[in-house]
Amino acid sequence: QVHVVESGGGLVQAGGSLRLSCAASGSIFSIAAMAWYRQAPGNERELVANIISTGSTNYADSVKGRFTISRDDAKNTVYLQMNSLKPEDTAVYYCNVVGRSTRAQTFQPYWGQGTQVTVSS
Repeated sequence: QVHVVESGGGLVQAGGSLRLSCAASGSIFSIAAMAWYRQAPGNERELVANIISTGSTNYADSVKGRFTISRDDAKNTVYLQMNSLKPEDTAVYYCNVVGRSTRAQTFQPYWGQGTQVTVSS
């Protein structure tokens, strides 16, 4: 009953920019945190950036200064602005929403299906 959908991925040359969007919908009642993860073939899924309910943000060292995470509470949407993209940023990017459904008393993670980002050299 809670759905998380990413969009905005694509193919871009090194040095270019993309903006990813992730919208949570359905019976979600409260969101504690939103995050972006990524996974390249043969690699483990890694945290790229997150934003918690207070608005505080965290970034992986590899993307600091290049990526910016933000949110729109009214739309239950989180964004990832990616600038100065590098080939090593190529991965499937997944959105994670830590929230509570209208049926539950506890928070749990909800995952999107991912969006492909490919950066060519």
